[in-house]
Amino acid sequence: MAVTIKSAREIDLMREAGRLLGIVHEELGKAIHPGMSTKDIDKLGEELIRSFGCTPNFLHYQGYPASICVSVNDEVVHGIPHADHILKEGDIVSLDAGLIYKGYHSDAARTHKVGTVSPEAEQLILVTKQSFFEGIKNAKAGNHLYDISNAIDAYVTSYGYGIVTALVGHGIGTKLHEEPQIPNFAQRRKGVRLQPGMTLAIEPMINMGTAEVEWLDDDWTVVTADGAYSAHYENTILITDGEPEILTLPL
Repeated sequence: MAVTIKSAREIDLMREAGRLLGIVHEELGKAIHPGMSTKDIDKLGEELIRSFGCTPNFLHYQGYPASICVSVNDEVVHGIPHADHILKEGDIVSLDAGLIYKGYHSDAARTHKVGTVSPEAEQLILVTKQSFFEGIKNAKAGNHLYDISNAIDAYVTSYGYGIVTALVGHGIGTKLHEEPQIPNFAQRRKGVRLQPGMTLAIEPMINMGTAEVEWLDDDWTVVTADGAYSAHYENTILITDGEPEILTLPL
């Protein structure tokens, strides 16, 4: 398994790719409201990405037909935006997006509340986000990759939630998906030793109920097997000589 180590020049390009994607997510989060269609979100997201002179890296990736993955309630990931899929009060919506800046990819996801949501849904969103931060406490040079996975698992299982095992995080750089694969669930092995210059997309996908998922007939949309809500939180990070650097936050 060859994990790419980025040069200083490449890291600078990935920082900018990440910063711009962070702005896209911030703007999309502000725009979400009841009555908005998932297609509206996709259209706005693509416009924002292209306004920065960047390319949406999800559009046409392995045939995916949109720029933003918009997944509502029991949809875990890869929801396809539709004009007739209207957000309503109490929904939760996960947005997974990425862009290419001068040949370098960024990838990040956020789960948003639509209006006022139930306390249970709010807790799911908060725990999913915090699980990312619990994981990256271990994202330090000299540690092993699965130290991240084990920390996410330990935190999430304490709440009784299901951790999706059918999908994992990944390395990222000149390709959207590079080595290594990064599980969000406990591993018996250690995984690769982390080194400065590695760039990783860490993305817990957490279900309120069972960890089991199914694919809809569109061959893209992943849903929870029991119909319970699911949340998703992801950032592209850089392994450094010290604390990990989160690249996909707006500065």
